[in-house]
Amino acid sequence: MNLGNFGIDLVTLTGSLETRLREVKAAGFSQVMLWAKDLADYPAGYDAALHRIKQSGLRVTGLQVIRDYEGQVGTQHDYKIDLIKAHLALCKAVGAPLLIVCSATNQLPDDRVHTLERDLRKLANLAVPMGVRIGYKAVPWGRFTRSVQDAWDLVDAVNHANLSLVLDTFHFLADQSLVEVIDEIDPDKIALVQLADFSAFEFHSRAELRDRAIHMRVFPGQGVHNARLAQILRRIDRLGYRGDFSFLIFNGDYQQLPPRFVLEQARRSVHWVTDQVLRRSLPLRTARLG
Repeated sequence: MNLGNFGIDLVTLTGSLETRLREVKAAGFSQVMLWAKDLADYPAGYDAALHRIKQSGLRVTGLQVIRDYEGQVGTQHDYKIDLIKAHLALCKAVGAPLLIVCSATNQLPDDRVHTLERDLRKLANLAVPMGVRIGYKAVPWGRFTRSVQDAWDLVDAVNHANLSLVLDTFHFLADQSLVEVIDEIDPDKIALVQLADFSAFEFHSRAELRDRAIHMRVFPGQGVHNARLAQILRRIDRLGYRGDFSFLIFNGDYQQLPPRFVLEQARRSVHWVTDQVLRRSLPLRTARLG
């Protein structure tokens, strides 16, 4: 099976870096999303981890994740800038074209909302010399930016060629945005679509939602929001988006199971998205599963 522009976030899988890369490749995927921790935790060191990734033959979709950047001032802002520079250097080293930035969730003063555009513009400028695109996404428990609409309004207002939107279907489902908001987005400004559903219809607090985001995600086609998720994906497709999709599944159950089992769930989810939702056929490619 040719999985085309579908990839998986390595945080979804257990095992050593070598094991996860090998199993992703064997399952027929062509790309992975990395975290800096994937390299930092490698026993043989940073350079050896870089070598393993390059030798895997897998394309790196991007690097996760910068949190609580915008709205900071003084030494906290300086600290975040140093952290971002280190992540941008890592992006360049592993060949990652995208650095993902989540909307700030810390308790900032109300007047910091006026700094958001300036901060994101600065971030986009920093990434230009490194050849890295910044992908910004809202989280529903964010301080100022909580919805797809919020994130798109901000990206559109900044109007920087190097700043784009990341759509996370879990967050889209959770913030209950109208699917029609997708029609307002410029498809060329979507850097990535991250795929996940979850296994509950409702939640009663932002804390509960955040807990589900960390522990209770499932693959599209396995959750309780199939109809709404299908609407979201069809809207994105009709919009003209033809970029990458990356599975981002935080799930405590999967952390107890071998990567091969989890990747089989991912392959089934690709079929659900392409065959049942988008009605696309995929050319056959043999993958080692046994």
